[in-house]
Amino acid sequence: MSTTSVYSVRIDARVRKIIEEINDPSWQEEVRTLIERSARKKRKAQILARAREAHRTQEEGLPAAESIRADRDAR
Repeated sequence: MSTTSVYSVRIDARVRKIIEEINDPSWQEEVRTLIERSARKKRKAQILARAREAHRTQEEGLPAAESIRADRDAR
């Protein structure tokens, strides 16, 4: 069972009026889905940026061919 919490968002009064006029009970689910997708997308971008930075600052090692050859020779 996952826990939930409330996140309050301010919107323009005109938009709020439109939402109330439409009176669609799926608004809450649509907003929740949009926020979840956006949060996941931003987290993926953040993780990718960290990985790219780690790769950029990493020192070069042996070329793959040399590493494979050394491993075969050790057998």
